[in-house]
Amino acid sequence: QVQLVESGGGLVQVGGSLRLSCAASGRTFGGYTMGWFRQAPGKEREFVTAITWDGGRTYYADSVKGRFTISRDNAKNTVYLQMNSLKPEDTAIYYCTAGRRYTYYRSNYNWREEDFDYWGQGTQVTVSS
Repeated sequence: QVQLVESGGGLVQVGGSLRLSCAASGRTFGGYTMGWFRQAPGKEREFVTAITWDGGRTYYADSVKGRFTISRDNAKNTVYLQMNSLKPEDTAIYYCTAGRRYTYYRSNYNWREEDFDYWGQGTQVTVSS
């Protein structure tokens, strides 16, 4: 089992920045693919970004590419999501998630919720205009 706890959400103005953190506990963190999904009001949960177990590869939804950066610190059992140039459409609950261990994915992989086994409770991000 892996327990995930997100933090760092809040209210920010358009064009601002936030950094989300996800602290993991339980099984060895370092082997897991880690990701972030988000769910806006009235919409389905969608993929945002993912990072391989070693941090060697990262993947982004087109909607956040160039603005968001995922990173991880395996020594601290933590994954981060740096969000810059925020837009109102980024408003959502952001969920941290852990998936397959020691796996690489092709660059155009179609990420799904089913690729991940463990989920945090989510943290609210609100971008005001």
